[in-house]
Amino acid sequence: MELDPHEMTPVINRIKRARGQLDGVLRMLEEGRECEDVVTQLAAVSKALDRAGFAIVATGLQQCLASGDGLDGMDVKKMEKLFLSLA
Repeated sequence: MELDPHEMTPVINRIKRARGQLDGVLRMLEEGRECEDVVTQLAAVSKALDRAGFAIVATGLQQCLASGDGLDGMDVKKMEKLFLSLA
């Protein structure tokens, strides 16, 4: 299943923000910042990436259903595996 690039714009933006947050985590570590601050920012990056992954899977499911293929035309086990890989 190929994803529509136009529908992925919000996901791409979310991942770019997460990349910026991750750069911030690296700076914090290099500066010797407090453990709590670093872990808090790292958790935010992780959550942003998880949300991006879920959005990708959800968009893929919506596209499959909208294309008229329904559940018969998609590999349900494959989609389930993708979804669970984010858990």
